[in-house]
Amino acid sequence: MTSNGERKYSSTNLLLMKMQKAEMTEYIVYSRLSKLDQKNSEILMRIAKDELNHYKKLKNLTKVDVTPNWWRVIFYLLLARFFGLTFTLKLMERGEEGAQIKYSEVGQKELLKDEEEHERLLLSLIDEEKIEYIGSMVLGLNDALVELTGALAGLTLAIQNSKIVALSGVITGLAAALSMSASDYLSRKSEGGSKKPFRSALYTGVAYLITVLFLVFPYIVIDRPMISLFWTILNAVLVIFLFTFFVSVVKEQNFKKNFLEMFSISMGVAAVSFLIGLVARKIFNIEI
Repeated sequence: MTSNGERKYSSTNLLLMKMQKAEMTEYIVYSRLSKLDQKNSEILMRIAKDELNHYKKLKNLTKVDVTPNWWRVIFYLLLARFFGLTFTLKLMERGEEGAQIKYSEVGQKELLKDEEEHERLLLSLIDEEKIEYIGSMVLGLNDALVELTGALAGLTLAIQNSKIVALSGVITGLAAALSMSASDYLSRKSEGGSKKPFRSALYTGVAYLITVLFLVFPYIVIDRPMISLFWTILNAVLVIFLFTFFVSVVKEQNFKKNFLEMFSISMGVAAVSFLIGLVARKIFNIEI
């Protein structure tokens, strides 16, 4: 009986120490983020202080000091630098949900209440330009993936020359990026609203152009067109994965559903275009 009781206490204490480590880690992350974002500095610092208080309360239970997870600190700070505060906070919010479950398991209702308050505070922080124009980025990136992946697949079979396919892809992509930007600008301007037409068009065009360059790159460095197409498809899948994960976290949507939908459309168009290229090559007897 005593042995079982000791094992139970040891297991609980280990869980408390793990939570304690997480609180110290999040305290450092929120403190550093408060210095990166002046607009939300006050509320981030408030959350940081709450995390430190949680750490102290847990220390009273465990009677030990623990060090933060510095790798996790670095990871979240890098995410904030490259993907923005909103994405980072939403990703951390998922950790907050896990913390709620753990606090409920060990009966720390006061800390649980604070964690629930953190979620509401985090949601109120969503005020970032790149998120406001996320629709424009989705439009540019999705259009580039569908159109250019299909075009490159068709051109690869029809022409079978990597350099010519690359040149065709860049010209087609650049023209399409300018066209998409112009269309988005006119659309936003006619709609009115809070979004600035030029900025929205810029996000659309830049997202389109970056995707174009990433998809065409294999044809520039590899002379064998079929291998280039293989790497282009892998690049497309990578872009779909990263962007749908970003959108799913920020918009709190189902990642698997978004990924499969975008993947199916892009690869479906590529497959049809590949067949069209094959037919065109047979009909017109093109040899380059």
